[in-house]
Amino acid sequence: MSSLSRELVFLILQFLEEEKFKESVHKLEQESGFFFNMKYFEEKVHAGEWDEVEKYLSGFTKVDDNRYSMKIFFEIRKQKYLEALDRQDKAKAVDILVNDLKVFSTFNEDLYKEITQLLTLGNFRENEQLSKYGDTKTARSIMLIELKKLIEANPLFREKLVFPTLKSSRLRTLINQSLNWQHQLCKNPRPNPDIKTLFTDHTCIPPNGALAPTPVNIPTAAVAKPTAYPTLGAQGPFPPTAAVANANALAGWMANAAAASSSVQAAVVTASSLPMPPNQVSILKRPITPPAPPATLGLVEYQSSDHEQLMKRLRPIPPIEEVTYPTIRHQPSWSIDDLPRTVAFALHQGSSVTTLDFHPLLHTLLLVGCSNGDITLWEAGRREKLVSKPFKIWEMQACSLTFQATAAKDAPFSVTRVTWSSDGAFCGAAFSKHLIHLYQYVGPNDLRQQLEIEAHAGAVNDIAFAHPTKQLCVVTCGDDKLIKVWDMNGRKLFNFEGHEAPVYSICAHQKENIQFVFSTAMDGKIKAWLYDNIGSRVDYDAPGHGCTTMLYSADGSRLFSCGTGKDGDSFLVEWNESEGAIKRTYTGFRKKAPGVIQFDTTQNHFLAVGEDSQIKFWDMDTVSVLTSIDADGGLSNLPRLRFNAEGNLLAVTTADNGIKILANASGMRSLRSVEPQIFEALRSPLEAAAIKVSGPNVGNTTPVSCKVERTSPVRPSPTINGVESMARSMEKPRATDDSNDKMKPWQLTEILDPAHCRTATMPDSTDASNKVARLLYTNSGVGILALGSNGIQKLWKWVRNEQNPSGKATASVTPQHWQPNSGLLMTNDISGVNLEEAVPCIALSKNDSYVMSAAGGKVSLFNMMTFKVMTTFMPPPPASSFLAFHPQDNNIIAIGMEDSTIHIYNVRVDEVKSKLKGHQKRITGLAFSTTLNILVSSGADAQIFIWSIDTWEKRKSVNIRLPAGKAPNGDTRVQFHSDQVRLLVAHETQLAIYDGSKMERIRQWLPQEPLSAPITCAAYSCNSQLVFASFFDGNIGIFDADTLRLRCRVSPHAYLSQAAMNGGQAVAPVVVAAHPQEPNQFAIGLADGSVKVIEPTESDGKWGASPPVDNDLLNGRPGSSSAASNHAPDQAQR
Repeated sequence: MSSLSRELVFLILQFLEEEKFKESVHKLEQESGFFFNMKYFEEKVHAGEWDEVEKYLSGFTKVDDNRYSMKIFFEIRKQKYLEALDRQDKAKAVDILVNDLKVFSTFNEDLYKEITQLLTLGNFRENEQLSKYGDTKTARSIMLIELKKLIEANPLFREKLVFPTLKSSRLRTLINQSLNWQHQLCKNPRPNPDIKTLFTDHTCIPPNGALAPTPVNIPTAAVAKPTAYPTLGAQGPFPPTAAVANANALAGWMANAAAASSSVQAAVVTASSLPMPPNQVSILKRPITPPAPPATLGLVEYQSSDHEQLMKRLRPIPPIEEVTYPTIRHQPSWSIDDLPRTVAFALHQGSSVTTLDFHPLLHTLLLVGCSNGDITLWEAGRREKLVSKPFKIWEMQACSLTFQATAAKDAPFSVTRVTWSSDGAFCGAAFSKHLIHLYQYVGPNDLRQQLEIEAHAGAVNDIAFAHPTKQLCVVTCGDDKLIKVWDMNGRKLFNFEGHEAPVYSICAHQKENIQFVFSTAMDGKIKAWLYDNIGSRVDYDAPGHGCTTMLYSADGSRLFSCGTGKDGDSFLVEWNESEGAIKRTYTGFRKKAPGVIQFDTTQNHFLAVGEDSQIKFWDMDTVSVLTSIDADGGLSNLPRLRFNAEGNLLAVTTADNGIKILANASGMRSLRSVEPQIFEALRSPLEAAAIKVSGPNVGNTTPVSCKVERTSPVRPSPTINGVESMARSMEKPRATDDSNDKMKPWQLTEILDPAHCRTATMPDSTDASNKVARLLYTNSGVGILALGSNGIQKLWKWVRNEQNPSGKATASVTPQHWQPNSGLLMTNDISGVNLEEAVPCIALSKNDSYVMSAAGGKVSLFNMMTFKVMTTFMPPPPASSFLAFHPQDNNIIAIGMEDSTIHIYNVRVDEVKSKLKGHQKRITGLAFSTTLNILVSSGADAQIFIWSIDTWEKRKSVNIRLPAGKAPNGDTRVQFHSDQVRLLVAHETQLAIYDGSKMERIRQWLPQEPLSAPITCAAYSCNSQLVFASFFDGNIGIFDADTLRLRCRVSPHAYLSQAAMNGGQAVAPVVVAAHPQEPNQFAIGLADGSVKVIEPTESDGKWGASPPVDNDLLNGRPGSSSAASNHAPDQAQR
């Protein structure tokens, strides 16, 4: 059902309710499944009308849909059973037990037996657990409380528990508007028309009684008929789904905008490169009444993003993303200590900072824009300037003559805004004159020029990235009163016109697959735009009628705006999106601000504003100031500020052209995990060389050896690049200016003893006949899943307790070997399979609800809650050898096969959509990149193929360079960096980093002392700053991900028992997995079936120190160390 048809159902529901058609209302609610009427449900539960209760529920969920649904139906049927027992109606109780409760016995047989035994009791209250059961009315009320919690937590009821905010008699209003419109089109309109039917279009009968003339098609240029409005999304490069105009929130704003102002004009969409009918612009210049596209509910059908109804009908194969795992979500508790209020250090920028933004994935990476036009990239954890880009015009000849004349004037260019794309692969900068610059982020020291656009006449005041479809776009606004949308090739897609003052800021957002942009002008006007040619949907005034910025909370559920009015009063408010009205106004500002204040949101709970050389914090739910700090003094009068994505760091500008980094406890740990050894740089060479890794026993440090790299001469250096400590400022030239980076003392950390790392062994994991073939962390970070060579999967989970308050995986606490009450094992189909030759494979859905795996037989889909096999498919031959979920659709699976093909399989319809051919041997690795829109495959033939996700056509293939004499065989694994551009390639002979956009190798590491054995597996850390690699001799190497330089070696003596070391069978790590949130934690699966989690000691907090980076390496030439090299892809392998 289309989205507009869905809204029509809500209008009909409102009409039926107003007309008192009670039974029809609830019948339509149930049959449509769009709105769950909790009040009606409560009435039926209190009345004990159990058949009606279940019938009503059946419109929204079935008993086996997910764990929440199962619990809901169980509670209802259990109550019905207990009431029958309470009435001493044993016959009815037996009937309920056999027909209603029996279905639950397969999930918890013990509980079913216990319920059955209640029949033998004279009073079921004799059962200890039911001893407090009161009367029926009280029991129903208690059960209802539990049912409401389960319904609210059930994803199938998401967005179905609140009826849309509608003005009364909305359907009648729309009909009246339609009739008025029809009357305007009458050839002989009468002043008081007599409308007797809705079954046909209204036409006034001529006064002389003659028959009305035959209807004619009136030219659209003469009368703006409803059908003259273009179909949403029909124009431009985006399909209709990108421009659906009925997002609940935006629709509310639009409807209220019409009520608030009858003089709202439709914005003029200037003709650009978009195809437009010749009469369209003139039509759009007319006032739109009503502003929403009228009378098209039955004419235009839009693709709906809501496919739950389709998914529910497609049994028995369940939709992959039905359940949120683990169980019911609990409201987190908040503390003022969650705010980053402690000053960690200051960074000296050197010029006035005008804007800053943290990388969305690399949480200590800070992008800064300055008043002199410079753009700087800081690694805050290391207090290091990675890149500095002085302003320059890239192609003056490509600019307009007007701009060239403007640029020649003395007034400097300043940066008005810097921002990252949502995946961190690109960043953009807007300037005070005409231009925007776009950069591609390809590494710590590499911001590559992507595109220069002369975007606006005058200043470009704001810039944002958006994804109207899969295509990345850039949205800009400026002093020329326009908002523009550009593709990444610099082509203008949309030109939004309608503001009467310079546009100050933009907020690009998405709700339910509806992409839109809020814009605010310097006169305080707020407008909203869809990516179409119809114009603004909203016309509101910001508080104070001045410059305002709009931001959503991190989860996108709450909208805020902050700014300063013309009279200097500042405002911070929360908006009610459904009504387009201010929901909450926050207090605590000084009377007059000398400029426009800036704000940010964090953790879905806090707001922060820079004012009066202070930072003021609010709880989102409380209007008064929570707390304010001065960050040890020295802040700008109106400081710019920005939280990182995790909310544990806050960057704020200072009056002396610097930046202070504030942190909470978690932020301090993040900074320590990447910070340089600042004080070691001040030691003498002998002192630096003597440093040992500290452990619990400080006096016994002999098992740990620290080496000074031979290729990095030791020399004390009294300066740190761009860092100002709390005591004084220390600064040195950047790496591009001199060779000081080569001169830093550095030691390879070697962990040789269990005392110098933390290790946890999974219980019940050791089985010498069942090596660990595949290993995964759950995406929530609370468990580990291992697939053995015998086809059986095991799950270990950590619980939340005093020793482990986060409940996340940790080496400090031993987890539980988790199984459902049924005792089921997740056992793959191995009928007729030779396990010695089978290649086990596994993939986990994004929400941890389902795991898909195979071990030489059919692929099995397991429910992670019950361990039941939901379905099986793809029987051999050929057998599956690698599995990967499509990142944007969990119902699409890429399946690598033993016969070297790749099957693109749709679980929902049980069909292979495409079969990709090109490899010569079995598939050993698959990795998706949504940024590059590609699937990368690797095989046992030492080849890498690139496939288009849109067409599944092959784009390119490359051979990995093997050492001389090495045959092209062995597993090759691939994994994308968090930037979705760089690609880690692991083979037993090498580690390599490729640029995925070109498939050119940019780094390579070959096994050598102290790690000379073949590589068994490798994986990026969760933040992609480290690479964990396991080796056939039991060693584990931890590498710097950007340079592939070894920073730490973990010896097998550090994690294996003496008995295992002395055993006759070699116990080597076969697979390695990285924790999804803790960058220094990894797990290994060993040949003896055991699984271990390994972390650095709490005192260290990280694995060694960052190795030095050569200037040559930064400049793209081979470095001086043999450990890492840089080759062109066609270079001969050394």
